[in-house]
Amino acid sequence: MNSELKSDPFTITIIKNALKSISEEMFSTTARSAQSPIIYDVLDFSTCITDSQGNVISQATGIPLFIGVFDYTVKGIIDHYKNENIEPGDIIITNDPYISGTHLNDVALIAPIFYKDTIVAYAASKGHWLDIGGMSFGSWGPGRSEIFQEGLFIPPCKLYKANKLNLDVVKILKSNSRLPNILIGDMEAQIAGLRIANTRILRLIDKYGLASFFTSIEKILNDGKYIANRRLNEIPNGLYEAVDYLDEEDENGHKIKIHAQIKITENEFIVDFTNNPNQLPFSMNTTYPATVAAVRVVYMSIIDPHIVFNQGIVSPLKVIAPRGTIFNAIKPAPVSVYWESLTYAADLVWKAVAPVVKEKITAGHFLSVVAEIIAGINNKNNEPFALVEPNPGGWGAGIDKDGESALVSFADGETYASSVEILERRYPIMVERYCLNIEDGVGHGKYRGGFGIIKDYRILNDVTELTTDINRSIVPPWGIEGGENGTGNYIVIIRNGKEILRTRKISSFKLLRNDIVSIRTGGGGGWGNPFLRDPKMVLEDVKNGFIDIKTAKEKYLVIINPTMMEIDWKETDMLRNKFQL
Repeated sequence: MNSELKSDPFTITIIKNALKSISEEMFSTTARSAQSPIIYDVLDFSTCITDSQGNVISQATGIPLFIGVFDYTVKGIIDHYKNENIEPGDIIITNDPYISGTHLNDVALIAPIFYKDTIVAYAASKGHWLDIGGMSFGSWGPGRSEIFQEGLFIPPCKLYKANKLNLDVVKILKSNSRLPNILIGDMEAQIAGLRIANTRILRLIDKYGLASFFTSIEKILNDGKYIANRRLNEIPNGLYEAVDYLDEEDENGHKIKIHAQIKITENEFIVDFTNNPNQLPFSMNTTYPATVAAVRVVYMSIIDPHIVFNQGIVSPLKVIAPRGTIFNAIKPAPVSVYWESLTYAADLVWKAVAPVVKEKITAGHFLSVVAEIIAGINNKNNEPFALVEPNPGGWGAGIDKDGESALVSFADGETYASSVEILERRYPIMVERYCLNIEDGVGHGKYRGGFGIIKDYRILNDVTELTTDINRSIVPPWGIEGGENGTGNYIVIIRNGKEILRTRKISSFKLLRNDIVSIRTGGGGGWGNPFLRDPKMVLEDVKNGFIDIKTAKEKYLVIINPTMMEIDWKETDMLRNKFQL
């Protein structure tokens, strides 16, 4: 080992980039090793490296929401073991959402990295396990009133102790899952990623020295602070607020109101969720770390969406959320559908600052993950299966562009919609239709919202169950500056050619062979008065089948000749002149 301190900028840059590469190698190793499509295809997981105090210094892509929970997770582990020894070769497991954020399906594995006798860093991995027990297949869903109904609760404990696997913990995990072999396979995939981090970091220190390693970490965090403060000074100072409503109702039948206040100063970005509803008696609550994660993603998009995340970048950010409320739920509040309330928290910040950072923020998007569980026992092999996935939808328009179509929710970020080939290979279903949701439309505007999707699954199994919990179904995505609101999300069940159910929230609904589960995601909000849309863009939408000639006239005041499929400029000008356009 070269013990000489190397603090020159070239060495620091090499170590900084090496740490980023190590996080990404952890990520790719996990994905290639995993058993379940939600890990290897959807990429519903993430990996990171923290310093010895739990501050994130490098993180791979994946679920962006985990940028807010890794530091809480690792620091929670450090605090939990403050009176016990953490040894080389230990791997700690937990899914405690009140420590690590998110829900019981997201299981965190944390490994200390020792150089000689000193912890120099932690490697962490957090991934969605398909089934962790609970009331129904897939573990999450509506109808839960406390967290104990949502699955196996794993407090911080040692899965490996001094490189020796704790078989008793493994037995507990397998005994509480309907998919025990897949669970263990995904667990081993995460462990493989942690081992890669340990090997690579030790080699890095051997090559450049421990002092250089620590100097580089300090530089990474300081650079993050510097960039954040510089970018923050470019945002107008002020006090901004936003109000929204959940699809859920209170005991009086009124939509539940939520709101946020954002204060931006020269050196602080403060988000205050005070006076929001108390934690709800069903699964749509989120814990404080997850709320912080949601705010961090919006904050990062405003500060600089292209920089690599580290703890220093969020140093100006402060999040206030009183304990026991929907955005800071405490035990035993159910949180299995945390991503829905979490995304509302982000959307409030998004909506509040949109008027002052127009070039960076769009109108409201379809918001909900629109996730579903299709599960059962496969008739072909008598093996249990569970399809769990996010679904893409329509994003809001920007100040100078139409919204993106068929893009996954903010809450899922770098994840993917499931591949049709993998779905039909792994599960007893057939994908009969997968297209843009032109039927429900979008929020019209000078720039229109993006379109959601329609995805029809035909069930090829005798008995299967469906669970879902969808929002932005009743209260639509919001438009900006005269742009129309978007459209809602929902699921339709079709049996024998007839619609038997239209729902946004259901648990363990029994599906029969040849039933069709039709997933419908909404369109994003519009930006600006629709009458100001360029007629040529309207014509293009008609030609593409996005809107019809009637909508072109009613929404955009554009008259199109149906025979020639051209704009009738004379009639269009006359119509627009009536509105003094």
